Amino acid sequence: MWTVGEAHTSGVCAYSMTITSVLGVLIAMPVSRARTRPSTTGGRPGPGRGVDGAPRGHRSGPTEPIPLGGVSDDESTHLTQATYDRLQAELEDLTTRGRVEIARAIEAARALGDLSENGDYHAAKDTQGKMESRVRRLQHTLGHAVIVDDEAVGSSETVATGSTVAIRYEGDDEIERFLVGSIEERHDELNVVSPGSPLGQALLGKSSGDVVEYEAPGGTLRVEIVQVGS
Repeated sequence: MWTVGEAHTSGVCAYSMTITSVLGVLIAMPVSRARTRPSTTGGRPGPGRGVDGAPRGHRSGPTEPIPLGGVSDDESTHLTQATYDRLQAELEDLTTRGRVEIARAIEAARALGDLSENGDYHAAKDTQGKMESRVRRLQHTLGHAVIVDDEAVGSSETVATGSTVAIRYEGDDEIERFLVGSIEERHDELNVVSPGSPLGQALLGKSSGDVVEYEAPGGTLRVEIVQVGS
């Protein structure tokens, strides 16, 4: 038979284990990633680096958070139908299951006592804030979404949002392929370059054989468009 003190200690441990379990599920919220700048010589990014200096071949996994960068109210976001559906499902999950579970975690943390020194409570509130930021981001993105016509983009000879582009940096024989699209897009074989980025803006409206320039932190880069489309 437990004494009153033992029963209280057992209850506190049970609450703590519950909070830890819930936070483990909900903690995957958006986190900004720092990028390494291209070479200061003004040439193309160094070996193994992408257009912004990030490692080539880096892919966002299915659960990797997406940064919360600001978007102006009049900016539309071009999405494939598959990406739109995925984001819609994520929003539905966060505003139903996600909110219920974090609310339970907060209430369980309150029961542990003094909130000023309650690490579980502050961790739960921090997770709630990140989740609500992601909810607002998704609501804005979906509210300003324009669905890309994959068939029309695939048959176009000029670069547009949704296009696959093969480029070659000046002074280099290596050909690199990118998908021009929203940061929310995920592709198994291609890195994604935003149409609002310096390279993306330089590529839009151009065709195979064109040479374009864009400003990188290390200087002006020149690239040749080798191919538009798959």
